Amino acid sequence: MNRPVQPSIEETKARMSAILDLQKRLQTSKGPPDARLRKDRLTRAINLVLAHKDEFLNALNEDFGARSREMSLFTDISGAIGPLKYARERLDKWMAPQKRAVTPSALGLFGARAEVRYQPKGVLGVISPWNFPISLAFDAIACAFAAGNRVMLKPSEYTPATSALMAQTVDLYFDEDELAVIQGGPDVGAAFAGLAFDHLIFTGATNVGRHVMRAAADNLVPVTLELGGKSPVVIGKSADLAKTAARVMQGKTMNAGQICLAPDYVLAPSESVPAFIEASKAAVAKMYPTMKDNADYTSIINQRHYDRISGLIADAKAKGGEIVTINPANEDFTQQEHRKIPPTIILNATDDMQVMQEEIFGPLLPVRTVASIDGAIAEINARARPLALYYFGEDNAESEALLERTHSGGVTINDVIFHFAMDELPFGGVGPSGMGAYHGHRGFIEFSHEKAIYRQISAELLAMLRPPYGAAFRKQMAARLKP
Repeated sequence: MNRPVQPSIEETKARMSAILDLQKRLQTSKGPPDARLRKDRLTRAINLVLAHKDEFLNALNEDFGARSREMSLFTDISGAIGPLKYARERLDKWMAPQKRAVTPSALGLFGARAEVRYQPKGVLGVISPWNFPISLAFDAIACAFAAGNRVMLKPSEYTPATSALMAQTVDLYFDEDELAVIQGGPDVGAAFAGLAFDHLIFTGATNVGRHVMRAAADNLVPVTLELGGKSPVVIGKSADLAKTAARVMQGKTMNAGQICLAPDYVLAPSESVPAFIEASKAAVAKMYPTMKDNADYTSIINQRHYDRISGLIADAKAKGGEIVTINPANEDFTQQEHRKIPPTIILNATDDMQVMQEEIFGPLLPVRTVASIDGAIAEINARARPLALYYFGEDNAESEALLERTHSGGVTINDVIFHFAMDELPFGGVGPSGMGAYHGHRGFIEFSHEKAIYRQISAELLAMLRPPYGAAFRKQMAARLKP
């Protein structure tokens, strides 16, 4: 049974190994679960989240210090049950074997058949992050269960109340040979990443992702890495700046910018910047007329991250950046119960500033000017490939140029983040922002083994391919080697 208390690292390592052995043994002995059992597991996960949603909302608020209950209901609770329900509704279609054409096609006339069957990989390890600890755990679990796998989950130690509640509630709905929760800090996470899973999915920082991939490599465990990076916003000259600012600032202030897909910096024509700044101030004031004691505005997860983000502002200011703090009620944030940082725009952002060198993961938004779409493309391509790219404007030539000439995990045009919410769009990064993809059917494929099956014809028409090679063989080769 899952234990809500945190044991020693030695006990945890022993428990992890025992659970992995148990899950692998049962997956092999019982074989792939049928559609009924997969749907039952998905339904139990849905019931778990819905039955305990208020407890999860309270735990999230406890972990963050101050987190919008309504936002949590939307991003974490609805964000968890949506993928589970989506997979349950489409599972039968996903599981069906897929016919493939045979080569050469003439073999098909004599009865040859080719197909792909989707076989569970076995036991999946899921390392989920702290910023959306419920939805990003169950999003991966939905795909894993749909594909017929068993799961071991390592939630973040940065959200201890939520992680403990996850372990307690999972224990009520699942035997640990189906789904087990492993709690612990970085040492537990490192040991977890080194287990001989059949697949491992990690969501988190790029620097940690490197360690996870190295650990998985020892056992040749395939990995899905959803990392991050500096996701740019490109504002075209044709953009509606009021609408652009409202949508960008919604994405920048949601969860106080603690989102892997948050807009990280803006590239805009110099003549558009003043209007964008004013529109951003108006948009924030409409969403958050006050912030310090406003339950809708989320605090930074812990003191270390608060100090890091505050340091980014100080560094930018010291290096010549113009700091525009959006504080509609002129509140004093130097004395506060929680770790809240108001939305902050940084003008004249330069490459030597830390805020332009690392993923921000907070409510800061550097703004840089570009003379043309070519300038924006050059700047994006000079940096590591991001998890997302956002374009605002009505110029199709500009948006197509960005789509064709830049690389990013995904793109939303005339908004931010929304491509993530599309269940049938693959979600993942490219290069430093990640590898592999999941969500919806793509997640089912990612966590399945696509087994290729060919059924040969009964007639001995292909005997010519065996030695000794004769005229029939040479005739076949001549036909195959024509241009």
